[in-house]
Amino acid sequence: MSNAFKVDEQVPAMHRLLSSCLLSLSLLLLSACSSYAPPTPVAGLSRESIEARMGPSATVRQLASGSVLEFPSGPYGFHTWFVYLETGGRAVRAEQVLTEQNFLRVTPGMMQEEVRQLLGKPGETYALARARGVVWSYRYENQDCRWFQVELTQEKTVRSAGLGQLPECDPRRDD
Repeated sequence: MSNAFKVDEQVPAMHRLLSSCLLSLSLLLLSACSSYAPPTPVAGLSRESIEARMGPSATVRQLASGSVLEFPSGPYGFHTWFVYLETGGRAVRAEQVLTEQNFLRVTPGMMQEEVRQLLGKPGETYALARARGVVWSYRYENQDCRWFQVELTQEKTVRSAGLGQLPECDPRRDD
């Protein structure tokens, strides 16, 4: 009988511990989401302070005027941030590059590397049948449940590009 009493006393304590852990995890996740965007204002900040806020950059590209840090938000993310640094390593500006204005700049014949420099790393890629090339897909923030897709040839040039419906929004999908 005394063991049952001890278990009953432990249940509220375990419940409080579990509640506390869940609250801590929720706060951690919320702070991680809010820290994904670059600090405002970004101008003058060091690469180290930006990466402390946003995490390590996925790609660093060298430019004549400095470098660009690339921060994609992952395959299901809707943003890719480019942070431009001057040659001294201080931030000049930040830009969210997954925009319809940038998508309009992608044209047939453009080189794959030019698309990569304009839009960053694609969220998803898949190969086309019969070795016809690959498709790069970019989710982006919009109200129409669309994504931007770029079809690249085996020669690594753009064959076509345009907006399409996200797979999870397709009414013909039978999950």
